[in-house]
This record gives sequence, C-alpha cells and structure tokens, in this order.
Amino acid sequence: MTTASPSHFTYKPIPAPATASPEHFKDFGRQVEGYVPSEVTPEQMQEIIEMLYKHSILLFKNLKLTPKEQYELTHAFDPQAQSYGHGNNKTGKEKASILHPDLKTIPHQPQVQLIGNGKVPGTYEGLESPQLKHPHHKTFHKSVVSQEEEDKGVTRFYRWHIDAALYALSPPKVTTLYAVSVPKGEPQVCRYDDGTGDEIQVPLGGTAFVSGKTMFDILPPELKSLAVRTKVRYAPHPYVWMSKAHALPTGLGIEDEGLELPLEELPEWEDSKVKVFPMCWKNPVTGALHIQVHPCGAQALHIDPLPAGASREGALFPDGADITDLKETRALLYKIQRPGIAPELVYAQDWDEGDLVLFHNRGLLHSVVGAFTPDQLRMFHQCNLAASEDPVGPDAEDLKKYA
Repeated sequence: MTTASPSHFTYKPIPAPATASPEHFKDFGRQVEGYVPSEVTPEQMQEIIEMLYKHSILLFKNLKLTPKEQYELTHAFDPQAQSYGHGNNKTGKEKASILHPDLKTIPHQPQVQLIGNGKVPGTYEGLESPQLKHPHHKTFHKSVVSQEEEDKGVTRFYRWHIDAALYALSPPKVTTLYAVSVPKGEPQVCRYDDGTGDEIQVPLGGTAFVSGKTMFDILPPELKSLAVRTKVRYAPHPYVWMSKAHALPTGLGIEDEGLELPLEELPEWEDSKVKVFPMCWKNPVTGALHIQVHPCGAQALHIDPLPAGASREGALFPDGADITDLKETRALLYKIQRPGIAPELVYAQDWDEGDLVLFHNRGLLHSVVGAFTPDQLRMFHQCNLAASEDPVGPDAEDLKKYA
C-alpha cells in the first residue's frame, strides 16, 4: 500500500523477497517517490533523515545524481563530518588492507568512491580507464563453492559488515550507494554452508542487508541482557590485522586459524585510537537498540556486571568479564549475530541503473553477494563519511529493561 507523506514525499514498502518474514519487514525499508536531488530543501532533507532512521533503508528509483549531489546528501546526515569513512585515500595507501582492491576515489569528489567490476572504458569522472574488482568469496573464505556449482549460480555472502574504519575514525551514520551501470543476469542461490541447510535466492550482484534492530529483538532475554552490558574492542588497523585470515562460510566473522597479524607487525598505531564500541547502538530517532558489530574486526569483549537488584537466574556472566581470547570472543558474537542473518531476515537489493539506496550504517549489517565474469561492467558510486561522534549505547532505561 502506498502511503502519502504528511509533507513532502510519497513512501511505499520496498519490494521484499518472497522469503522475507512479513512481521520483521513491516517497518524495514521504504521506496521514496518525488525526490529531486537538485531541488531538495532543508525541510525535505530533514524528513529524509528521520525516515531513514525509522526504516533503515530508503530506495530512490530512476535518479540522475552527480557525485557532488551524492556527497551533499550524505553530508546532510552529519554536517560536521569531513572525510570518507576510511579517511581520504587511506585505503589506497595501505596496500596490505583487504579493502585496497575494491575502492577507486573520484578525484574531484574524494569522499565518493567508484566501486564495481570490469574495466571502465576511457576517462570516467577524472579516472583513466579504472579497473574495478567485485569482491569474491574465494579470495576471503576458508572453504569455497566449487567452480562447477558457481557455474550453476551458487554464491555466498562475501562479508557481513558495517562501513567503518574501526580505528581512529568514527563509524559513518549513513552510506549512499548509486547504481551507474548494472549487468543483468539470472538470480543466484546464496548458500550459508554452515550445516544448517540455509540458503536464499539473491539477484546477481545484489547487496544483502539485515536489521540490527531485528538482530536484537529476536534474542532470548539472557542474550539481550548480555548484549546491553557488552562493549566490543576492535583490533588496531583491523583490515590489515585480518588481511591473511579467512572468513567463515556465512561471511559472518573469521575462522580461528591464528592468521591475524601480530600487533607489532601492524602499521604504527596508538592505544588512544583503538575503538571500543557498545555492542548495541541506540537509534537517534526511534530510541531502539541495534546490534552493531563488525565480527571480522572484533578482538575482545568487555562485559559489565548485572546492575544492582537484577535477577541472576539464567544470566550469562552476571559478575561481568573481560574476554580477550579470540576464539571465545568470536563464538559469543556468532551466537548473538547468526540468528539475525537467517534467510527470512535478509533483504537483497535487486539493482537497476539509476537506483539510489541510502542505508543507516549504524542500524544494519550488509554484504555483497554474487560473482561476475571479468567482462561484466558494474559501476556504483559509494559515499560515507567518518562521523563527527561515536555511536551511543544503551541508556539507564535500557539497562533497567533488558539487563
């Protein structure tokens, strides 16, 4: 059903996949009609900001959007923010970072990155024939789909993540993704390959999203209590730290093989710049809690004790704990996060050229899926800005309610 906005735009639910749980998708995602980038007013922008925090994803169809307009739209969510979410050009300089091959900075708008697949002909936005590379699970996962199965359309979630440097810079509030060139092909089957038999049909090269709010809401009480009491410590320079490690077949974290780089082998780092974030991030508009953890970069957990007077029955770590063992840290995160990526909770964006997706980077996780051949040209503009402040965790009321 299409609902008229009381003010500026028209909204309707995003086209959720047939596998989606209606209960969990009733507030997740809206398609916006009537938005003209070159004519947006401050009042219209405020409405878009509030709608994004309420619905996590906003989809705009058939847009013409310049890199400057995309930057301005992204910047409106955080007017004090300045640089690209990983720092301007920092990803390009740090050759050991696993992000290095995936990003090409647009010279005249350095907060916007060109991502995709294939060789772009000629000069594009000031880049000379850029070669783009779609991330493939075979470069990151420990176990891989066979070539024979891949030829039949089997794929995986590459890496569930938040767009964030996770060191020195604060996680962007919003990411904007604009589709410039989209190759078409048959849908693929994304397999979890974790013994559950879980799988989901996804569009070729789709972007998969899951809600951090739903991830929290579906937890049993003892895990909700743990989540609101836990802080996550990230490794310094996490994308370099994990550069030799391999991912789980679900893309939701790292295998325990001891392949992380020793801290003394990392680029120079300072303890004051290491990031420690709450496991749950509070939505600035709805007040809801979203589980927001980048499982690949997590190094340790700090768990606060139960508040005075709270029932200890069935509680996990009632006296609090510091978990510094990587295997234990990852096992606990997986227990909390894996239910939230179940097939019925995944939305995979089926891209058309001219699509713009805004997503609440502090309210959901996302992953690329799929595999392209080298000659399939896929071009997207991506923009996110390192935030002017860190995310806020649960407040006293949340602790009273959940801990």
